[in-house]
Amino acid sequence: MRAFVRELHVYPLKSGGGTSLMSAEVTPTGIRYDREFVLIRPDGARLSQREVPRMARLRPSYDGQKLLVDAMDAVTPLVHEARSDGPLCDVRMPATTCQGIDQGDEAADWFGALLDVECRLVRFTGRRETSRGGGTVAYADGYPFLVISAESLADLNGRLEEPLPMNRFRPSIVIEGLGAFGEDSVERLWIDPVEIDLVKPCDRCVITTTDQETGLRGREPLRTLAAYRTKPKDSGGQGVFFGQNGIPRTFGTIHVGDAVKTARA
Repeated sequence: MRAFVRELHVYPLKSGGGTSLMSAEVTPTGIRYDREFVLIRPDGARLSQREVPRMARLRPSYDGQKLLVDAMDAVTPLVHEARSDGPLCDVRMPATTCQGIDQGDEAADWFGALLDVECRLVRFTGRRETSRGGGTVAYADGYPFLVISAESLADLNGRLEEPLPMNRFRPSIVIEGLGAFGEDSVERLWIDPVEIDLVKPCDRCVITTTDQETGLRGREPLRTLAAYRTKPKDSGGQGVFFGQNGIPRTFGTIHVGDAVKTARA
């Protein structure tokens, strides 16, 4: 079966909902504008659905100038002119600290009231390197891309009492035609003109148990995945893995429906 791009997604606000795309410009940090914004606590720690599952209900979109954020329980959406200068903030990410440009009181007040958490909206600035593979990334936890095979989700759903949508796993690129967990044995993808190295399996966290429409949290899919997708982590201990993290080596525009070529391990 021919492998092809089935879905493309971008997440302008870290831990907010995704925007489905028909085409995407690939840059060194992934799909353009991916995780360009993050919410931080007063101590600089980034906010995510791990601690604030209601963030799943945020629906951000960004065109490079205006950040629009709607939410199912918001009275009015946030329409924010992105700032490229202003006070710099330290942003505490997993295993590293980077910087961001504070986006002002109006945005901070809107998010704080909606989420009932004291926080500031900041925009990425500077440079942040991936822990392996020589890539760069904005506010994603580790890597520019998360790649998942459509058949991997089908395999999981065949084991669940109630099937789950792909948005539980928040991928950048969904590929059809690799087979169930076929992404695990791929070293490089070619989606002309873009080349992507798959460098690390993705260790899944509690966010996958959060319904991306309601913000409510359950036990699946981690309980079922743990029965057959548990493997040793590089850092020690055991992890539950689903999908592969990737780094782009060449750049350009890709589209839903594009053919995907692979080099397997």
